[in-house]
Amino acid sequence: MEHLLVIHYVLLVVAGWLAVGVLGLANLHRTRVVAHGLFPLGAVFGLLLCGLGLAGVFSVPGQVVLPFGLPDLPFHLRLDGLSAYFLTVLGVVSTGVSAFSAGYFRKGEGTPPGLLCFEYHVCLASMAVVLLADDAYCFMVAWETMTLSATFLVMTNHRIAEIRRAAWLYFLISHVGALALLLCFGLLQGNSGDYTFAGMRQQHLGVFWASVAFLLALFGFGAKAGIFPLHVWLPEAHPAAPSPVSALMSGFVLKAGLYGVLRTVFDLLHLQVAWWGVLMLMLGLFTALFGVVFSAIQTDMKRLLAYSSIDNIGLMFVSMGLAILFRAYGMSALAALSLTALLYQIASHATFKSLLFLGTGSVLHATGERNLGRLGGLIRFMPWTAWTVLVGAFASAGLPPLSGFVSEWLLLQSFLFTPGLPDPFLNMVVPLVAALIALVAALAGYTMVKFFGIIFLGQPREAKLRGARDASQWERIGFVWLAAICVLLGLLPVQFVVVLDRVTQMLVGTGIGQTVARNGWLLLAPTSVDRASYMPAVFLLFFFACCGLAWLLVRRLYHGRLRRAAPWACGFPFVNARMQDTAEGFGQPIRQIFAPLFRIERRLPSPFDSHPVYSVTVTDRAWTLIYEPIERLVKRVAALAGLLQTGRIAVYLMHSFLVLIVLLMLVRR
Repeated sequence: MEHLLVIHYVLLVVAGWLAVGVLGLANLHRTRVVAHGLFPLGAVFGLLLCGLGLAGVFSVPGQVVLPFGLPDLPFHLRLDGLSAYFLTVLGVVSTGVSAFSAGYFRKGEGTPPGLLCFEYHVCLASMAVVLLADDAYCFMVAWETMTLSATFLVMTNHRIAEIRRAAWLYFLISHVGALALLLCFGLLQGNSGDYTFAGMRQQHLGVFWASVAFLLALFGFGAKAGIFPLHVWLPEAHPAAPSPVSALMSGFVLKAGLYGVLRTVFDLLHLQVAWWGVLMLMLGLFTALFGVVFSAIQTDMKRLLAYSSIDNIGLMFVSMGLAILFRAYGMSALAALSLTALLYQIASHATFKSLLFLGTGSVLHATGERNLGRLGGLIRFMPWTAWTVLVGAFASAGLPPLSGFVSEWLLLQSFLFTPGLPDPFLNMVVPLVAALIALVAALAGYTMVKFFGIIFLGQPREAKLRGARDASQWERIGFVWLAAICVLLGLLPVQFVVVLDRVTQMLVGTGIGQTVARNGWLLLAPTSVDRASYMPAVFLLFFFACCGLAWLLVRRLYHGRLRRAAPWACGFPFVNARMQDTAEGFGQPIRQIFAPLFRIERRLPSPFDSHPVYSVTVTDRAWTLIYEPIERLVKRVAALAGLLQTGRIAVYLMHSFLVLIVLLMLVRR
C-alpha cells in the first residue's frame, strides 16, 4: 500500500470518528443507540486505524495539504514512521476503550450520552490530527481541540464541584504548556516565517537557542505528559473522569506529550546536547520515584492508578534522556536501543494501564465504591473482570512474560552500556540511576499487589459486595482485546522490535532490528547472546510446567492423605474481613520511609471524645512549595491591576497619555 494512500485512509478514519460524533449529537438522549451502535462503530474505526498505522510504519513518508485553516495557512499533514507508530497505539487503545464504553455508559452520568459520544470521538479525531500535523498552525489547532474535548470529558459529571475543579486544573495547566509550545515553534522557525515542519527542519539554530527551544518543548509537552512538577492535574483529573475517559487519557493523551518531545528533539532540531539528556534523566527518575511512592499509599483505586501513570511516564523520560545522551556522544546504536525501550514502554503502558482503568470502571459500576478499604473478595463475583485485570496488574508490575517486563528489561539493558560514555562523572552517576530504577520497579510490583489483592482477594469488606455483577459482554470485549495485546507484546518481542526498528532508523539513523532478528524469534538479545538474552516462550512453558506439577502433586499424589481442619486464628475463632490487610496497612511502611516527600496531617483523638476518630491526610508537597506561592503572587498582581480599573474616563486617558510619553522617549533614544 502506498504511503499516500495510507494517509488518505487515515483521514477517512478521522472523518469517520467525526461523523460518529455528529450522529451522537443527533441522538442526544437515546442511550441504547449511542452505547450499542455508535461506540462499537467507533471501535471499528479504531481497529482500522491500528492496521493503517502498521502499514504506515513500513512505507515511505507521504504528505497531504488540506484547504482548511486561514488564507495562505492550509493544514499540512504528513505520515512518517513516528506518526504511524503512534497512530497504531491510538488505534489499539481506542478499540478497547470504545468497545468497553458500549457497555459502560448509561443514563445518569451527568452529560447526555449523545453529547458524551461527540466529545469522545472529537478527542480521538483531534489526537490523530496531532500525530499527522506537519506545520505549527495545524498542530496547535488539533492540540487545543484535544485539550478542550478532554476537559469536557473529564467534566462529564459536572454537577459535582470537585469534578469541575479537576477539569479546570487540567485545562489551566494544559494551556500554560500550550503557551510554551507557541514560543518553541516561534524559535524553531528561525525568523524565516515558515511554520511548516519541513521549513523548521532546514533551520540550524545555535546551541543556545536550540537549548531554549528544547526547554520550552520539555515544559509544554511535559505539562501534557504529567512530568514533575507539572503532574498535579493528573491525580485530580483521572479520578474525576469516567473510567473509559481515564483509560483514554492515561493510555494515549499522556503519550501525546511524549510524541511532541520526540518530534521536536529528534526530528525538528538538528542537534542533541548531552546536558539535555542528563536533565531528562534526572527529571524522569524523580518523577518515577515520586509517582510510585505516592501510588503505594493511596486508598482510592483510580488515584492509585493515576500516580502509577506518573511513575510510568517518568521511566519513559528516563529512556528518552538516555537516548539523547547516547546520541549527543555519537553512540547511535545505543541511542537506538534506548529509543526501542521507550517505544516499547509506550505501547505496553498504553495497553495495561487502559486495561486497569477499565477494570476500576467495572468495579465502580458493580459496587459503587472507589475506596479500597470498602472492597475485597470480588474475584468470586466478578471473575471476568478479576482475571483480565490480573493480566494488566502483572504487566504493570513488570513480571514476565508480559509486555511490562520486556520494556523494563530493555531499559535496564540500555543502562548496562553507560560505562562506555566518555564522561567519567556520568559513568559514576548513571549506575546509581539504574539502581533507583530497579527500586522503582520493585515498588511498582508492591503497589500492584496492593491494588489487586485489596480489591479482588480475601473476603468482602461490605455486605453489598456479594451482589456485585460481572462485566457486560461489551465490557468483556474491551478487556480481552487489551489483555491479549499485553500478552502478545510479551511473547513476541522480537517481532515487535523489528517493527520499532523502522521508527528508530528514522529518528537516529540506525536500529537493533537486524541484531535481534539474527537470533530467531524465540530469543531476544538486543546486542549479543553472550551479554544478555531473554526467551519469553520458554519462560511461559516453564511457568505452565510448574503449575501443572503443583496440581499433579497436590490433587493426585497427596489427595486424600491430608486432613482438613479449621486454621488456628491465634485463639480467636471469629475471623472476618476486618482482620485482612488494608490499603492503609500496605502503604504505612512506604509512608514512613519516604515521609519527607509527603505533607502529612494527623487528626488525633482526645481521651474525652465520646466517638474518637484518628485520621491521616497525605497531600503533595508540590502544592505548598510551588503552586500556592504562585497562586498568591497571581492574586497580588491581579489586585494591583485592579487598582487601574477605577471606572473613570479621566484616569484612563491619563494612563494612555503616560504610556504615549514613555513610548516617545524610547523612540527618541
